[in-house]
Parts: sequence; structure tokens; C-alpha cells
Amino acid sequence: MNDTDEREWQAQEHALQAERLDLDSRGADARVRRYRLLARTLRQPLRDTLPEDFAARVAARAAAPPTLMASASDRFESILLAVLAGFLVMFAGVVLARDGQAWLPAIRATLPAADLQDLRWLLAFAGCLGLSWVLWQGAWRRPAV
Repeated sequence: MNDTDEREWQAQEHALQAERLDLDSRGADARVRRYRLLARTLRQPLRDTLPEDFAARVAARAAAPPTLMASASDRFESILLAVLAGFLVMFAGVVLARDGQAWLPAIRATLPAADLQDLRWLLAFAGCLGLSWVLWQGAWRRPAV
């Protein structure tokens, strides 16, 4: 133990003894006064801040099944997101119908000729994505065991 630790230890012990004997703290240094305040605070009993049935309420809440009720703001955000996605799809359809004849042939010309093998892999990929989405939604909505 070094000299600083020893002085700190002595200040703590002096403060504890002075607090036990209820000595005057005017002559003590600031460190001893702080330790006396700490010792006085630790000697006082804890205040009862929890209600008497706190443990029973916590146990009942833990045993209850989880609820999946969404708040009003969550529902509003979901509705707003669905409306915006609908507008996006609708405007994409309008742009495609109005201007598609001008730029769709240029896009088709840049793509390589589609082979039947390529189409099968693309369909398999789309099927995997769709199946993953369906399974994920089913697992998300299933109640926890």
C-alpha cells in the first residue's frame, strides 16, 4: 500500500470514529468531513419506496403472455407507409404506361438474349425469396412458447 492509500485509509477511519463519537467536525479537513457525511448517510435506514405488493405485481407481469398491441403512432406509421407505397407503385405504373415505349426497347437492347436456363434460375431465386418471406412472417406472428 502506498502513502496516498494510507492517508486515504486514515482519513476514512478518523471520519468513522468521529462520527461514532459524535465529535465536532469544525476542525477536521474537507476530506474527513466528506467521509463523515458518507458514514452518516450509510448509517441511516433505507426509505421504503417500493409498494408492499411489488414482488407479486412483477411476478404476475412476468407470467402473463406478451401482448402484441401496437400503439396509435405505430398504426398511423404503418397506414402512412402503406399509402405511400401504394402511391409509388401507382406513379411507377403511370410513368411506365406513358413513357415506356420510348425507353423499354433501349433497355431490352442492352440486355443479353434471355436463355431458358437463365429464366429457371431467376424463378428459383424469386421462389426462395417468396418462401423465405412467408416463413419469416409466420414465425414473427406465432406466439412465443
